[in-house]
Amino acid sequence: MTAETAIVALLVVAIIAANLPWMSERVAFVGSPPQGGKPEWIRLVEWLLLFGLVGLVGAGLEYRTQGELQVQGWEFWVMNLSLFAVFALPGFIYHHDLRRRLQRRDRRGQRRES
Repeated sequence: MTAETAIVALLVVAIIAANLPWMSERVAFVGSPPQGGKPEWIRLVEWLLLFGLVGLVGAGLEYRTQGELQVQGWEFWVMNLSLFAVFALPGFIYHHDLRRRLQRRDRRGQRRES
């Protein structure tokens, strides 16, 4: 695997992982959904765990392509967390705004037809 392929693969995995907590009502994607929906703090914990998992995948890809891991300072991790938050924006917007608007539009359309 070349370095370019590893970078593209990591970006795709990061974009998907950053949006997963807002796309599912199941806790940790396997547990049953709680009564009344999944609380936001659980979504945040899932998001942080996925951030760590993507970091491990990135470290594995770095080791595989370069043969060693580079030492990173705190700035690197703050930038990665910020980028992961930007990647999560589509899922967050869908969950908190777009989904409700689409459901309201569907309900209005169904009332007009009947």
